[in-house]
Amino acid sequence: MNPIAAYVLAFVGSLLGLSCTVRARAATTRSRRARWLVTAAFAIGGGIWLMHFMAMLGFDIPDSPVRYDPVITAASAVMAVAVVGAGLFIAGTGRRNVGKVILGGLFTGIGVAAMHYTGMAAVRVEGDIWYEPRIVGASVLIAVAAATVALWLSVAVRGTGRVVTSAAVMGLAVCGMHYTGMAALRVDLVPGGTEVPGIDPILLILPIVVVTTATLVGLVFSALQTATAEDFAAPQRWNPLSVQMGTFTGSAHVPESSSVSSHR
Repeated sequence: MNPIAAYVLAFVGSLLGLSCTVRARAATTRSRRARWLVTAAFAIGGGIWLMHFMAMLGFDIPDSPVRYDPVITAASAVMAVAVVGAGLFIAGTGRRNVGKVILGGLFTGIGVAAMHYTGMAAVRVEGDIWYEPRIVGASVLIAVAAATVALWLSVAVRGTGRVVTSAAVMGLAVCGMHYTGMAALRVDLVPGGTEVPGIDPILLILPIVVVTTATLVGLVFSALQTATAEDFAAPQRWNPLSVQMGTFTGSAHVPESSSVSSHR
């Protein structure tokens, strides 16, 4: 069940994020474009991190409890949003070209892989955790490829159907990177009877759900507010003469005194 839930989180985050990048491309000012890209970074980066955490709830070590360092876990969440945001700004601002998408994909992919292994560094068990180098390398390559494709989609995709399809592809790529990274993990148990430090991951679910819900509500509210402001501003930007001539729908009003004076 965890892989399915993890994929759904990655898909929803990608869907919301790509929808925001579509808005960012349509924005007519730098500040509005920046707001949409920041929102997209929180959506995509947050979705990636939530996917990672949900998948990790299914991580189990026989004969050993699994605990998490809360500080390192929180740091991995911040890292996910930051590296995705950096990639979006590299690829989504200024003149768009293939070189910028590749550079942004390289930066973001390595950052997402670093987020994954930072999150894994928060894991505490009765033993030593290490990784198979070749599989780690494969997971990093998958992360870079997935990030590059994601950034290309963020600057190229238009239309609801394509956005949904692209989000589905992104979700698969991100999950593929995660589970490849997990396949690299090796554990040498050292039973000692001592208590494993850290927090039970189940105890982290409630605060994560609360923070995630508040963040998503804030993102959606901010996005809707910005979209409404842009929609109202668009007719005035593109057809200012209509306002002066009194033909702007819903805004033209001729005072009664003016109509009386016009007959004099």
